[in-house]
Amino acid sequence: MKILIIAEHDNDTLKSANLHTLTAAHEFNGEIDVFIAGFNCDRVIQEVATWPGVERVRVANAKEYQHQLPENTAPLIADIGHEYDVILCHATTFGKNILPRAAALLDTCMLSEVIKIIDKDTFVRPIYAGNALATVTNQSTIKILTIRTTGFPSAQMSEHHQAKIEHITNIIPNELSEFVDHTLTVSERPELTSARIVVSGGRGLKSAENFKTLEAFADSIGAAIGASRAAVDAGFAPNDYQVGQTGKIVAPDLYIAVGISGAIQHLAGMKDSKVIVAINSDPDAPIFQAADYGLVGDLFKILPELKTELSG
Repeated sequence: MKILIIAEHDNDTLKSANLHTLTAAHEFNGEIDVFIAGFNCDRVIQEVATWPGVERVRVANAKEYQHQLPENTAPLIADIGHEYDVILCHATTFGKNILPRAAALLDTCMLSEVIKIIDKDTFVRPIYAGNALATVTNQSTIKILTIRTTGFPSAQMSEHHQAKIEHITNIIPNELSEFVDHTLTVSERPELTSARIVVSGGRGLKSAENFKTLEAFADSIGAAIGASRAAVDAGFAPNDYQVGQTGKIVAPDLYIAVGISGAIQHLAGMKDSKVIVAINSDPDAPIFQAADYGLVGDLFKILPELKTELSG
C-alpha cells in the first residue's frame, strides 16, 4: 500500500498532531510519503525527512501555498492523490478543512475522526457525540481519513532516518479566496491538545474574573487551560479554550474539571483522559459519572486548598 500524510505546519514548526497521524499510517504496513505545502518552510521539510518509516517528503514550496488555503492546496493533493491507496491527516480544523475538498475532487468518500484501524478496509469512529462507536468498512480505491489524535500515540522519533525530498513544481493559483489576517493567542502554558495536564472551567465559575482564579491554579501545576462551551458562550474564556464536541478533543494524563456539569458535548472532548477529577457543588452532576475522583463542594474554597496542597 502507498500512504500519504498531509502535514500541518506554520512554515516554521510542525503541529504535534502530525506524529499521531504518523502512528496511524504505520498500521497500514505500507510505503509512507508526506506532503508539505508552504513557503520558505525548509526547517519543516528537514524535520519531516527524519520521521521514521517515511520514504519521501513531497514538497510544494511556493508563495501561493504560504497559508495552505484549501482552495488551491486541495486540488494539488487531488493531483497527486491518484498515486496513493490511503490519504491521511489529523482531525483538526486544518484536516477537516482540506481533506473533504480533496475527496470530492478525487470522487471518493471520506471517513472522519477514525480512532482505530482494524485492517486496510475497516475502521472505528465515534458517533452520537462519542456515546457509541461505529465499525465502518470502506472499500474505495482511495481511502481518505482524518485521524483523531487521542486514538493513537505520538510516534517515536529516529535519530538516523533520512527520507528523500521531492519538489512538486505544479503551482495552482488561488482565485477563489484571499488570506487577510489571523490572530493567535500567545501563551506560555502548554498547548491544549498536547498537554499532560488540563484544567477546565465551566459555568460554575460565574464570571470571567473568577476564571482567572482557575488560570492561577493551572499555572501552579503547569497545566493547560480549557473551558466548557457554556463558559465560552458566557464570555468567561476565549473560544480556543473550548473542549468538547464543537471544540478541541483532548486526552491528557490528568483532566481537572472545575464547575463543569458534564454535558454530553463536553464529555465527548475529554472522556479519553487517563485520570479525570471533577470539582462541583452538585453531587448529582453528570460529570461525576465520568470522573475517577470527585470533590463535592464550593470550588472557590476547594481550589485554593488544592493549590496549597499541591504546591507544598
